[in-house]
Amino acid sequence: MEGTMEVIELFGLAFSQVPLSEAIEALGKRAGEKKGLLVFTPNVDHLVLIETDSSYRNVYQEADWVFADGMPIVWFSRLVGRPLPERVTGADLVPGLCRIAAEKGLRVFILGGAPDVTPLAAERLFKMNPRLEIAGIATPPQGFENDDAINLSIIDVIKRASPDILFVALGAPRQEIWACQNRDRLNAGIILGVGGAFDFISGRTKRAPAWMQKLGLEWLWRLVREPKRLWKRYLVRDMRFIGIAYREWRKQRSGRLGTT
Repeated sequence: MEGTMEVIELFGLAFSQVPLSEAIEALGKRAGEKKGLLVFTPNVDHLVLIETDSSYRNVYQEADWVFADGMPIVWFSRLVGRPLPERVTGADLVPGLCRIAAEKGLRVFILGGAPDVTPLAAERLFKMNPRLEIAGIATPPQGFENDDAINLSIIDVIKRASPDILFVALGAPRQEIWACQNRDRLNAGIILGVGGAFDFISGRTKRAPAWMQKLGLEWLWRLVREPKRLWKRYLVRDMRFIGIAYREWRKQRSGRLGTT
């Protein structure tokens, strides 16, 4: 775990115990070091995948920073007396880091998203930050990482661009796995898995109102808007989180009792 942030261990992960503003500031300070530092923002769905896939858990163990994207995780941290201050999402980190990049002259590269969405998001980010240097954009086809020729060409493009900040928008678990496997070949500063952040930034997908985000209802907003794509994830797979949270609660409780 990089940096001097306070961390707490929940669900076997070391969460950085900082608000969004401090996360952005800390990441901005380290971006120019070209160390390939990994930044992941797990939500409930990630925790379910981690629970059922040991290789994905191993990838998460390689992260240099882990921030909680998901109000249930924040609420749980408060329940067990180890409170996280707030959500730190990929969708919020992207504009914040682009602002820092523009101020400090850091180079940004965007990997992933749809070919008709990511360039539009990049244009909007540039309009918000006229001094932002976007070193490159790549929107390879689905499953490109399984084609050695395409994957190596993408890695080469990023390496030659030498970004200080690399946003990887491939969705979980692909983005975290790809970032972990290739971090040492990219000549990048920090590498962030940001999911669908560019769908929101482009305006192609409308984000839930702030009040729904604060109440932990962003999942419901997304489900109503895309029921065919998301119903199984939210209504079937992610229900496993209840059992995962109960086991973690018992673990945290027994740990606290053991120290009294």
